[in-house]
Amino acid sequence: MKQTNLVRGIVYGLLAAAIWGGMYVVSDVVLKTVPPFTLLTIRLLLGILVLGMMVYLQRARLEKPSRSQILQLIGIGLLGFGISVGAQFVGTDQSSAINGSLVTSASPAFILVFAALLLREKLTLQRIAAVVLATVGVLVIIDPGKADFSSATFRGNLALAIAAITWGLYSILIRRVSNKIDTLVVTFIAFIGGLLLTIPAAVIELQTRPVGSVDMGTILGILYLGVISTAGAMWLWNRAFALIDASVASLTFFAQPFVGTVLSVILLKQQILPPLIIGGLLIILGVLLSIYSPRKIFSMRKTINLSSE
Repeated sequence: MKQTNLVRGIVYGLLAAAIWGGMYVVSDVVLKTVPPFTLLTIRLLLGILVLGMMVYLQRARLEKPSRSQILQLIGIGLLGFGISVGAQFVGTDQSSAINGSLVTSASPAFILVFAALLLREKLTLQRIAAVVLATVGVLVIIDPGKADFSSATFRGNLALAIAAITWGLYSILIRRVSNKIDTLVVTFIAFIGGLLLTIPAAVIELQTRPVGSVDMGTILGILYLGVISTAGAMWLWNRAFALIDASVASLTFFAQPFVGTVLSVILLKQQILPPLIIGGLLIILGVLLSIYSPRKIFSMRKTINLSSE
């Protein structure tokens, strides 16, 4: 793995996760007006519009995928953006933002397993330890005690679990196809695949749950979810998996709850509590452990300590 690709892949993954860090809060607000699959359909349409323009402008350098590749990408998009993100939206709608952050944080563990099964990536103790360490960091930040796992949120929590598993599988399949097809084309066609499920679901959904009163806040939230969180972040996530091993890229997913908590500190004027600092350090250590050996990390720590003296 080239060092430049490693750095770029991690940066892309962290940027995607950082954008998604504020997604649950925004989704929670917008879903009070726009039902889940209707909102997801709008998100995908906005994503197709943005990436479609980019594909058109760069058409001279982009290699056109074959018919079989297009069908494969549509199927992957149906899994990732139809089933997985759809389940995530339904889960957030019927559960809570905290539950959403907590349950879907299991995705990196599923990515690790699917990477070993489908990509034959080595399931080393070091990488397992990295995922465990970062997961502990997430639990410290989120505080599972605040989550609601009562019978009232069971359906939502089940949907969130499905979202975590299918997102892990989607990410691995993206890694497989990205070796031959440009990430921009991959993401654009995958969005179209997602619409195959979300449009029929939205049509059925709107019959019993129409769109509520839309204000400027709702419009801005939809634009954030469609342009930034979908077109931008999904491309960044797919690009990360195209550049580096899936088991390494998966660790960047843990930046979501950390960024979400930081945003609540900045926007809601909440205090910076020790769990945020401790959890953030554990997540960073987990990411480093997925890249470097424990001896290398220890030597880096010694260098930092010496430079600060």
